Formats: sequence, structure tokens, C-alpha cells
Amino acid sequence: MGVMDKMRKSTSVILWVLIFSFGLLWMLADTNFFDVLQRGSRSLGAVNGETIDLEEYNNRINYYVEQYSQQTGNAVDAEMRANFEQRAWDEIVTGKLLQQKMEELGIEVTDQEVVNMITGENPDPFIRQQFQREDGTIDRVALKTAIESPENKQLWIAIEEQMRQKRRQQKMNNYLQSSLEVSQYEVEQQYIRNNTRADLSYVRFPYAEVSESDITVTEDDLRTYYENHQQQFERNETYRFNYVSFDKTPTRQDTARTLKEMEDLRTDFAEAENDSLFLNSYQSTTPYSVRTVEEDEVRELFAPVIELETGEVSEVIRDQGRVYLLKKVAESGSEVSFVPFSLDITADPIATVDKQAKEADDFSFFAEEDGFEAEAERRGLELKEGLATKGTNFISGIGQSQQIMNYLANAEEGEISEPLELSGQFVVLNVTEITPSGVQPFEQVKEQIRTTVTNEKRKEMTAARVQELLDQNSDLAALAEATGKQVGSAQSVSKNATTLPGAGREPSVVGAVFGLEQGEQSGPVKGTSAVFVVRVVNLDRADVSNMTQAQRSEIRQQLRQSKGAAFLNTWVEELREEAEIEDNRSDVLQG
Repeated sequence: MGVMDKMRKSTSVILWVLIFSFGLLWMLADTNFFDVLQRGSRSLGAVNGETIDLEEYNNRINYYVEQYSQQTGNAVDAEMRANFEQRAWDEIVTGKLLQQKMEELGIEVTDQEVVNMITGENPDPFIRQQFQREDGTIDRVALKTAIESPENKQLWIAIEEQMRQKRRQQKMNNYLQSSLEVSQYEVEQQYIRNNTRADLSYVRFPYAEVSESDITVTEDDLRTYYENHQQQFERNETYRFNYVSFDKTPTRQDTARTLKEMEDLRTDFAEAENDSLFLNSYQSTTPYSVRTVEEDEVRELFAPVIELETGEVSEVIRDQGRVYLLKKVAESGSEVSFVPFSLDITADPIATVDKQAKEADDFSFFAEEDGFEAEAERRGLELKEGLATKGTNFISGIGQSQQIMNYLANAEEGEISEPLELSGQFVVLNVTEITPSGVQPFEQVKEQIRTTVTNEKRKEMTAARVQELLDQNSDLAALAEATGKQVGSAQSVSKNATTLPGAGREPSVVGAVFGLEQGEQSGPVKGTSAVFVVRVVNLDRADVSNMTQAQRSEIRQQLRQSKGAAFLNTWVEELREEAEIEDNRSDVLQG
């Protein structure tokens, strides 16, 4: 009774927690319960004419920020917030596309279905989790009380909407699954792939044995390949830019400050009666734990703890970007128990970070006045070059940055950015070239093509040479002896394998193996790294009559899941490509 009374008294809090727990549903459904009471008046964009408002977008970002802070105890930096912003946008767009598709398909949820999910004989797990007794039954009185409490009216409106969305999504999933049935033939073929095995012998002829000097590649070869493989050279919009950086990693002064802070805490740590509270109060980067270790197994970094008296705290220990204090709490025989307390060496937010931010801001301002390169030269800053491609967050010279990609997507040639704060630096960009999407010109990819054509010719020459050798040496032993090679072997190779033991990733060779009969030898097989000649020593083909019902069901479920995931990804991508998506974030949020 005590537990249920507590729950009834805190129903309002519980229900808010319940609502937040539905966060994962946002990926597949458009949920707007955070703006039940009020909607923003400005539109950030639209999906097929349906607007995306500012408050919906901000609420979702705030949810991610709060979730991250609760899970890690850390604040969100500018780069992570940029990632959350893009994630929120993508999920809202996807949610609206799915909602629109469900409406098009006539997938609706009745009020009675929602009621059944909340108060029916078998309520949704969302409800059951909070109102279930120890014996597994639902406390109907507590549920009824929570529903009828006037102060919970808005909360239940939100919960009912969540239930409706969840049920609608279930119907959508059922609709999709019905079009992804797995046939008996598919199940049997997968069983055969899983359970067919072969023992084999092979001789391997690496492509590297053909010297590049023996290969002739003409201009016509390159152009022919280019004309026949245009799709390989299609690219998204690309951006080339110069940039300067302002380092905000900890300085020597920052390190010295952190070391002094730790030294000043030694006495307090030694006198602390509650070590867990002490670590929490001073925000230790190492969670509280009492580590009990055999003395000879204590890691070298923590070895000073062995010589301490019980209750004594070590000198400050520095390890890369972190400093430690170790408090010995017990010693028994050859075991030692201690509590580690640590702080990361971080840049001073004013003396280091703000100073660099101001430097970056000043540079950006004067670069606009005097020119980017001239200002960099005047300040003695290294001018670096970056290259980015739309749709890919990795940027040459910098690494991954959603912020930079967001900026570049709306930038113009010649534009100079304001400072962008990355994890270890501020950067200021000068966009030098924007190349539209399309097929890259021949001259730009010529050397790339040369490498590809050279490799293809190397493969053809190796295969031809192996065929000549086979014409003179019909079996593997004779072939190996004539070429000074060894006969390799592999046992129990699965039909669905992609690697060949002793040879690496060779899916084409594995595929060729199972096109042979037991005792049969292949001709030259072009693999990933070499040409192979393979002989099947033993072939154990799976017999579907041995498949159990449990195996059949398991395989069917696995195939259904893999097909469903692949189909959903492709289907959502097609919805996005066909949709009219308007993104006004750069205008609205800067306004």
C-alpha cells in the first residue's frame, strides 16, 4: 500500500517521466506533445507543404541536450549541439513524411483502440510498467485515480496522443511487414548457405607479382573507362576553403592550475568521511568506487598507493590529460583497497578559451576589411586548406564537423565565416570554391582512373599467365612446383563466408568454390588480392530435410528483419527524394 500511495501522490511527476520515455518514438513518428499548450509562430520550413515550427524543433533539441547532460554530467559543446540540431531536423522531416504516408494509405486509429491501450484487459507496456502490482495484475484503482485527477488533464491528452501514434506506427509496421514475406525457398537457400561446408586446396598468384613497368595504359583506355563508368564519378556539391585555427587546448598554465587544485585537495580528501560525497562534490571524472587489487596486479600508474598508510592520500599523479589522487582505505594481506579521485586538465574558460575566441573574432572582423590571406600573414597564422563534400561530415584537414557543413551549405564563394568553435579549436573559414553536384570532369579523375585501369590490366595479365601455366601443369601440386609456390588449404569453409583462411577477404573465390563439385578443380579465379586456382577436396552440402522447425522459424525471422531494415531505409530515402522539403533554418535562426 505504501508504494501505491506514494505513486498516487506523485502521479503528475510519474506521468511527465512517462512522456519523456517515449523519446525513441520520435524517430518514426511526428510527435508534438511538447507544444500542446502553445505553438511558435515562425516556420522553419515545410515538408510537402506541412510546416515545421520553431518550438517543435527547439523542444526536440532541448530534449537531446538534457538527455546527454543527465547521462554524462557534461555540458553540450557547440559541435555536439550542431549534431543534435541536424538530428532533430532529420527526425522531424522523416516523421512528417511517415505521417503523410500513413494518411495516404488510410492508416487510422480509433478512439476505442486508444482506450483499450490504456484501460483495456491488456494495456500497453507503457501503462503496465507504472500501474502493475507485484503479482502482475494492473492496479485499476490507481490507474482510474490518475486518469480522473483534474491536474493531469493535459498530461493525459499528451499520453493519449502518444498511444495513438504508437498504435498507428504498429499498423504501419504491419503493413510494411505484409509486403516483406519470406518464402520457403528463401528460408531453404539460407539454410543451405549457413550449413554447406567445403575443404579445399589452392594455389595463390598475387597481383603484385606483375610489375607496373609491364603494363601499358593509353589515353584511350582511360577515356573509354571514364565514358563507361560515369556513375562512379558523380559527386555531391563540394566546397574548397582556406582556414586558420586558434588552439583552445589546455596551456601549461592550465595544467599548472589543475595540479595546484589537486594538491590543495589532498588534505580534504584524506579527512573526508564520505569519499563518495567528496568525489561528487568536486566532480571527479572517475566515478566513485573502492578498488581492491592484489599488490602485484596494481597498474604501474597507481603503484604509489601500495606504500601509503591506510587513510593516506598519494601525491598528485599525472597521466596524459588527467590528474589523480589515490586514497588508501584498507589493506589485507597482499590486497590493497583504494579510491581514485581524478580531474581532467581543461582549458581555463577565461584565460584560454575566451582569449582564443576573441582572437578568432578579431581575425574574422579584420579579414573582412583587409583580406583573409593578408590578415593571416599579418598575424603570422598558418593558412590551411580544407575540402568538404555535401552529405559527408568528414572534412579533410579537420575531421568531422556538422557546424562547418551547416555553414558551407549556405555560404557563397569568397565569404568569410565568423569563428566556429570545434572541440579543440576555433576556426575561421574563407570559402574559395563551390563546385556544383554532377559528374567530375575527366581531367580531375584521370589519375584515379589510371590506377583503376592499371589494376584491372594487372588482374587480366595475371589470370592469362595462370591459364598458360595450367595448360602445362594440370594439377595443383605440379602448378605449385613449377612456380615455386605452396599449396594452401582451408577446412570447413562456409558457403556464406567472405574470407578464405590464410588468404584474407575473398568473396569471389569462396563463391567459385561452391560452384564446383567434390574433387573438381577450378580455372583461374580473379579474387581481391590474387588469382587463385582452387580444388574442392571435400564438399558437405546441407540437406534441407534435416532442418528443424525451430531453425526454420529462426531463419525466417532473421530474413524478415534484414529485409525489413533494408526496405525501410530505402523506402524512407525515396520518400525524402520525392518530397518537397523546404529548409529555412539559416534564415529564421539568424533573424
